[in-house]
Order: sequence, then structure tokens, then C-alpha cells
Amino acid sequence: MMTNKIDQWKGSLATTTQDFKDAFQRLNKDELYRKPNPDTWSIAENIQHLIVINKSYFPIFEQIVEGSYQKPFIGNIGFLNRALGNMILKSVAPDNAKKIKTIPVWKPEKYEEHRQEELLEVFEKHQKTLTDWIDRLKPALEKGQVIHSPANRLIAYPLDMALDIITTHERRHLKQAKRILE
Repeated sequence: MMTNKIDQWKGSLATTTQDFKDAFQRLNKDELYRKPNPDTWSIAENIQHLIVINKSYFPIFEQIVEGSYQKPFIGNIGFLNRALGNMILKSVAPDNAKKIKTIPVWKPEKYEEHRQEELLEVFEKHQKTLTDWIDRLKPALEKGQVIHSPANRLIAYPLDMALDIITTHERRHLKQAKRILE
């Protein structure tokens, strides 16, 4: 069962990566960074946001793999963890038209890569790293590991739901970035 989920997440990451490349690789730097208005992120900012938010999970993933991760107390309340995870998952769905303001730690400005002209290549490498993490997390996924949000230790959800959130969130931002070209 978990192998099927792992294959789905990895497939989603591969598809999303290819969809970003197909949609935006022919754009020049100015087109990637053009903001349709001051309140809308550019295509590049959408990509940067995904890298920033996904990377914020990596220290948690590292601790899980090392065996040093300490589940927060709230992680022991199963029904609450699932409810919080489901609420977040619904909020990041591509078809959810409600605009969500991101928290400061996940804003595109937190992106640290300096080779802005190679953003899609950096994103592709990042996606490969994320895919590798999924393989490494398999034992924890099979045990039903619960984690806290990288943004708030008081928000906990199952690790498998975190990967659902990550992959769904990427599709949301792909759709958002594509709207800029319309």
C-alpha cells in the first residue's frame, strides 16, 4: 500500500517538474520575473516559494531518518492531526479559488539561490532531492509517523499527509504561475 503512495508522490513530483519546464523554459528572465500587479507573484516567485516551503521540511525529514525526531505532544491526538492535515490539504488544492496569504518564513524573498537565470534547473534539482527524501522516509511512512508543520510546532499531521500537502501545493502554484501567461 505505502509503495503505491510513494510511487504516486514521486510521479506527481516528476509530472509537476516537467509541467513547469514545459510551460516556462522558453521564457526569458524578464518574463519569469514579471509581476502582473504588485499583489501577484511572478512565475519565478511561485517557483521560489515552492523551493522555500519544501526545503523547510528537510530538517524534519533529516531528524526522522536519523532517528532523532521528537514528535510534538499534539502529535499524539490522532483525530486532531488528521483534521488539521485535511484542512491544510483542502486549502492548498489547485481548485480552491480562495487566495491564501503565506507566512513570512515561506515567502519567495527567503529564496537564497543566486543564479536566478537558472531557476528552472534549480527547481528540477530540488524536486529530485525531494523525491530522494520520499524514498528515505519509507520506514517512517510505514509506521504512520506524525510530524509538526515546519512553520508551527502546534500544528501536527501525519507524514503521509505532509507529502500529499506538498505535492498538491505544487500543483496549485503551477496553476497560479500559468495564469500569469494568460
